[in-house]
Amino acid sequence: MRLLATNDQAPWGRVDETGTVFVREESGERAVGQYPDGTPEEALAYFERKYSELAGQVTLLEQRIKRGTAVADVAKTIASLRSTISTANAVGDLASLLRRLDALGGAVDEIVEKQSAEQKAVVDAAIAERAALVAEAEKLAAQDPAKVQWKQTSAALDDIFARWQKHQQDGPRLPKTESNELWKRFRSARTTIETHRKAFFAELDSVHKDARAKKQELVEAAEALVPKGSDGIPAYRGLLDSWKLAGRAGKKFDDALWAKFKAAGDVLYSAKAEVEALDDAEYQGNYDAKLALLAEAEPLLVEKDRVKAKETLMSIQRRWDEIGKVPRDKVKVVEDRIRKVEAAVRKLDEDHWERNNPERKARSEGLASQLQSAIDKLQSELKAAEASGNAKKAAEAREALDARKVWLDALGG
Repeated sequence: MRLLATNDQAPWGRVDETGTVFVREESGERAVGQYPDGTPEEALAYFERKYSELAGQVTLLEQRIKRGTAVADVAKTIASLRSTISTANAVGDLASLLRRLDALGGAVDEIVEKQSAEQKAVVDAAIAERAALVAEAEKLAAQDPAKVQWKQTSAALDDIFARWQKHQQDGPRLPKTESNELWKRFRSARTTIETHRKAFFAELDSVHKDARAKKQELVEAAEALVPKGSDGIPAYRGLLDSWKLAGRAGKKFDDALWAKFKAAGDVLYSAKAEVEALDDAEYQGNYDAKLALLAEAEPLLVEKDRVKAKETLMSIQRRWDEIGKVPRDKVKVVEDRIRKVEAAVRKLDEDHWERNNPERKARSEGLASQLQSAIDKLQSELKAAEASGNAKKAAEAREALDARKVWLDALGG
């Protein structure tokens, strides 16, 4: 069918007699294609549908921007769509579509600026978080290696590294310069910690080896004492002092060596216990004899005759020494009781000396003589005052007289 030429089939396009379709633009008409086998309406409708598809794409872009679609993706689509629309084989208001794209470009610029600021804030926060992990590692690395608790420090470093890896996986990508610098510091801190740890355990291993050697010698020396039985105990105690100064050999070795050392000591002390058990049985009679002496001695606790008490105690002490040892668990009991008697008798003797000390006695007699002279004088003054009827003077003399008599009584006068 042949198409008729027309200039007014649609506001934005027309179809000529050859079936060529034109779109009207500001610069004039532009051929967009041919549709020879249809009516002008069908030809225009076909190219108007192409315009609608382009308009739909612009509308979709507008909606995507409102939703905050990634700017980089939208910018590429706008550029591509602008190129397509500019030369599109479609009939419609293509200029309005380009103006809408221009408006979207301005919105994209705003979004770019906003997202750039947001992205910068996210990256800055991520750098700060990564730097905080570095600071934690550097703090661990700055510790005095001699004072570090290596088990806790190693666990802490492992935790920091795990957080570092998670931050790398889940966090934003950091700028290469900052990322490399932070990793360099973190790696340096880890290296320092590992170097200190290896040096510490190398030194500790050396110390343990020395301690193992010393303790092995002490074990051998202790085992050599076993044939001596209880006689080997003094030497064993010396070895025990050396053991305490030998240092640690590592838990596994310490436990094993100590088990051998203690086993040798157990044999020695077991032999001593057997000897002491025999001694205790032998000394039971001595204990009974000393109890009898205590029954004789303890009445001296209330004895007043110094000479008698001393003589009796001397006899008891002589017999006490002749009796000899008592069972070990009874020593303190009997010794405390005899010491109490001895203290009582000694006090009797000290009290006697105090009373009969020539210097003290002379001072006492001199003071008593002075008090007696004062009393005699005051008695004369009292009689004279009473005879003269001077009540006030008599009262003063009586008061002074009573005081001197009290002092004299205190001296035993």
